[in-house]
Amino acid sequence: MDAQQRENSMKTANDSAIYSSLALWTVVTVIGVFLRFAFDSLTLSLVSWAILALGFVMCCVTAFKILNAK
Repeated sequence: MDAQQRENSMKTANDSAIYSSLALWTVVTVIGVFLRFAFDSLTLSLVSWAILALGFVMCCVTAFKILNAK
């Protein structure tokens, strides 16, 4: 990795928009967990699992973006 790539990597890792989206997706994941245990309904359970999965995947994508993984 040369100096220019390191500089670009640091700019990407320090971008506040990435951390804002990480916080947003963490809140979405927590909402999915809450809905999973809040009520006993098949429909709500399926929706909460979908929200939980979406939040988890997007948190991982954002974390890998911070790490500059391709």
